[in-house]
Amino acid sequence: MAKIGFLGAGRMGSGMAARLLAAGHQVAVYNRSPAKAAELVAAGAVSAATPRAAAEGADAIIAMVADDAASRAVWLGADGALSGACAPGAFAIECSTISRPWVLQLAKQAAAQGLRYLDSPVTGLPAAAAAGELTLLVGADADDLESARPLLEPLCAKIVRFGEVGAGTAYKLIQNLLGSIQIAATAEALRVAELAGLDLTTVVDTLAHSVAASPTVVRVGGLMRDGKHDRDIAFTAALRRKDTRLGVELADAVDGPAALGHAARDLFDGLVAAGHGDLSETKVFDLLRD
Repeated sequence: MAKIGFLGAGRMGSGMAARLLAAGHQVAVYNRSPAKAAELVAAGAVSAATPRAAAEGADAIIAMVADDAASRAVWLGADGALSGACAPGAFAIECSTISRPWVLQLAKQAAAQGLRYLDSPVTGLPAAAAAGELTLLVGADADDLESARPLLEPLCAKIVRFGEVGAGTAYKLIQNLLGSIQIAATAEALRVAELAGLDLTTVVDTLAHSVAASPTVVRVGGLMRDGKHDRDIAFTAALRRKDTRLGVELADAVDGPAALGHAARDLFDGLVAAGHGDLSETKVFDLLRD
């Protein structure tokens, strides 16, 4: 049994922390809005008033937050996790989708304080987090990953190591940028079909069984057709815009081709600018109708 400090109790983080509790670990959870951690506390987690308190004496600190700013705040902010006293050789595991430059900076800060850092973003929606069916996309020292594997296994169905620190995040940003392009392309295809007078239910159902189908196309196609962008939100427009921007920044940093990525980013920029940041990413279909 390990002592784990968990930073973030959003939909993804809550599912992950619950898996750690179910595996028998002691979990201290911090969330900026404590009410979001209430179910975890009822299940046996300890509510921590600050990230530092969550990390105190922990064998591992795991973060799952929204973006670079939130990650900086929980790790290095006032009463941040790295300002406290963790167990010697504790793991610092960042699961958030954040920028590669920040990952590399954070890894240096953690190493300077004697922590073993794992760059470990995840792929999967909240339901997969709750079921322990995520895939962990890891950039870390191979020995550190093997040592951390028993802690990580309750969270996931698969762990893939892409290389050293930063490699996991690089892959995650590439994958999410591809997802953003697919979502934008699906919205365009459905709008063209609509303008051509085709029945959207027939189009969506046929696309789902076509050679153009992918899990993303299938998932968002039905949601776009149904137009229920304000309920059961798996991924907000604001988060999709953030991930798209980070993916484009990575592509630009390595002088990679990103014309389609830039186009998708512009589309999601427009969606957020129109005031739809808190709605589902699938609201982008309605944007093309305006």
